[in-house]
Amino acid sequence: MRNEEVLKSEFAPRLVQWQRQHGRHGLLWQTREPYRVWLSEIMLQQTQVATVLDYYPRFVATFPDVQALAAAEEDAVLGLWQGLGYYSRARNLHKAAQQVVNEFGGVFPSERIELERLCGVGRSTAAAIAAFCFNARETILDGNVKRVLCRLFALDGDPANKAFEAKLWTTAEALLPRNAADMPAYTQGLMDLGATVCKRLKPVCAVCPMNDICLAHLQGRTAELPRRKAAVAVKDVALYWLVLRNRAGAVFLTKRPAKGIWGGLWCVPCSESLDDLYALARDFGIQAEDLTEGIEIKHRLTHRQLMILPFTAVAGEQAPVSARIAGEWVAPENLAIYGIPKPLHSYLNAVQNSLF
Repeated sequence: MRNEEVLKSEFAPRLVQWQRQHGRHGLLWQTREPYRVWLSEIMLQQTQVATVLDYYPRFVATFPDVQALAAAEEDAVLGLWQGLGYYSRARNLHKAAQQVVNEFGGVFPSERIELERLCGVGRSTAAAIAAFCFNARETILDGNVKRVLCRLFALDGDPANKAFEAKLWTTAEALLPRNAADMPAYTQGLMDLGATVCKRLKPVCAVCPMNDICLAHLQGRTAELPRRKAAVAVKDVALYWLVLRNRAGAVFLTKRPAKGIWGGLWCVPCSESLDDLYALARDFGIQAEDLTEGIEIKHRLTHRQLMILPFTAVAGEQAPVSARIAGEWVAPENLAIYGIPKPLHSYLNAVQNSLF
């Protein structure tokens, strides 16, 4: 019991001091401006910092404030997001910007509860914005923080269990610093400690500011905590692309449904059935024997491995757009302004000489 009391009293002061001396500084989104903090928090969800460092400045240059983002076309937002994955984040980002403009007068709310009203903003993301920008005494609880807490207090539980997650929230709230002015450093410290020291594999306990009070370290249980999530089987999914170009070299693209793979992006017509693909081709006046089969493309999603097989063909000069599928003929030089899936972008670049 005494060890837990020491943890609760010393954790925040130690973390704040450590972050100010050894934490990450100079990241592009380390600011008090809510728009930029919110943007970075959404981008960093399930995405490495190194990747976001590439996308973030381009996004801010195009949409420097929430008003510019709210006024943009969804396709422009998705186009800049291309390659970041989890495209629902981009659609929610766009909707949330419009909420800020229309419901909050263009000013981000300062309270966590109000921030949670924004599309795509959960409790932890809202807490991060409130803490960084408004010194709110709100705790975050992302994957890194869960790992830190499980090791600090030697908490062993199922990460998918709601009761265990509630316990982690309660634990995190009990550790908050008393001084609200310390919240930005404290919150960044939580992120930094989990990302650079208390790593999932090979934690660097020797330089951890908590190594003398961390229960998992003292008990020799660092490697077993937190308990691993049950592995999710990766399913192979066959996907057939119908890559059509007309005599002018334009490629036919259609907008994907909002839900599902590549939701909201522009893509060539595709099907999980070869028979369905042949039927789509016939709508363009193309028979199965006129299609050229390409080389299979493998593309990994979180729980699915896409096995993509492209079929190409040249449509006639006056080929009608399929009655079953709405879309547009897009000239090669205009592809960059359409948000298209990363594997399609790579494929079109690779075959552009033969295709165009």
